[in-house]
Amino acid sequence: MESSEYHTLHIFFFPFFAHGHVIPTLDMAKLFAEKGVKATIVTTPLNAPFISKAIGKSKTKHNRIHIQTIELPCAEAVLPDSCENTDSITSQDLFESFCMATCFLQEPFEQLIEKQHPDCIVADMFFPWATDSAAKFGIPRLVFHGYSFISLCATSCMELYKSHNDAESSSFVIPNLPGEIRIEMTMLPPYSKSKEKTGMAKLMEEA
Repeated sequence: MESSEYHTLHIFFFPFFAHGHVIPTLDMAKLFAEKGVKATIVTTPLNAPFISKAIGKSKTKHNRIHIQTIELPCAEAVLPDSCENTDSITSQDLFESFCMATCFLQEPFEQLIEKQHPDCIVADMFFPWATDSAAKFGIPRLVFHGYSFISLCATSCMELYKSHNDAESSSFVIPNLPGEIRIEMTMLPPYSKSKEKTGMAKLMEEA
């Protein structure tokens, strides 16, 4: 009987640059790696040491996770030097600028796809452009949301029904969810309170 060669499935995992997104993405990558999948974490140079350390704690011969880095051009993106993680964010305005600046990663990310030929991409919700990148190379893209399912439902209902825009008090009930889930206006991010769609609001809508 002729021997057949099996292609090792290769998945890119591309987390947003915040520990709350990186850690669960790493957990997913570890699960796939344990099943024999080649898992590659895509990140920036300043985030790589944290990821490498986290991988090292659970690394075995059956759990090999690779790291590939791409550069975030801080100067071009009008960000402070070395601003590659939300730990460096000091204000809401800077956070929004940081999120918007991630679009500068699309070109180097696509260059990496062309070089590495992954079979699938699991990219964070904050990188909506990754869907276009994956489509360009004819590979599937899965979206990773750092939120729980109830949070996603609540966000979708608020975006669809705009009930917070008509709120006459400091809190409002999220419509079309079971029970009476009330949320304080102060808990909403600034971009969701504005009636005009800002860059951040458009980014979240795409996500």
